[in-house]
Amino acid sequence: MEPTPLPFETAFTAMTTESRSTSARPLDGRVILVTGATGGLGRVACRTFADAGATVLLLARNEKRLDVLYDELVAAGAPTPVAIPLDLAKQKDPQFEELAQTIEVQLGRLDGIAHFASQFVELSALVHQGLPDWERAFAVNTLAPFALTRACLPLLQRSPDASVLFCCEAHALAPAAFWGGFSASQSGLVALMRILADEYRDQPQLRFNLLVPGAIETPMRERSHPGETRAERRPVSELAPLLLDWLGPHSRGSSGTTVRA
Repeated sequence: MEPTPLPFETAFTAMTTESRSTSARPLDGRVILVTGATGGLGRVACRTFADAGATVLLLARNEKRLDVLYDELVAAGAPTPVAIPLDLAKQKDPQFEELAQTIEVQLGRLDGIAHFASQFVELSALVHQGLPDWERAFAVNTLAPFALTRACLPLLQRSPDASVLFCCEAHALAPAAFWGGFSASQSGLVALMRILADEYRDQPQLRFNLLVPGAIETPMRERSHPGETRAERRPVSELAPLLLDWLGPHSRGSSGTTVRA
């Protein structure tokens, strides 16, 4: 069962058809970075953004999976993507700053980040969870999104329309027994998103929001909710219109929002 939404949350589906652009490629010319690019949600996001005309920066740990995704996008006729093999848990400020500089030199712009990388901590009582589990979870789920966003802020601020979308599991909003390090590490994204949205509230061309995808058919969901059946989960592809809305121009002016799919 999903936790009950908290008072500050807003439930959203994809924006209405009337609000969307009539253009078949609403992200033409944009550059969007997707972390966790080869995961269930990340892969759909990359294909969605590429189909809409964006140059997608594919960031993930597994080089073989990155190569497969890269080839798929090229074969589909998308703008040539960029593969970035990187283990977020092992990076420090200098590496994130170097990545931002490389994006600036090679592409000249950055118009969005979709933070979809996630490190799962097996569900168990806190007494059975060790510090190494929490350290890697916080490194990937909290510290990397902060450090990568911070390093890319100068690029994002120069974009005429930039969107940063974080992503978390519902128990980050409503912690419960056995969710331990996974819930605790992802809950930091709620604060990070709201702080950034508040600090940049006077720059309407730059926005920060948080996605809670809910029950979707991904390997991560199978691990975190082993009692669910496939019939209880939606195909990840159903989120494609929502992803396009919140990384594209039609979410302009909406910042600090928790988006429940």
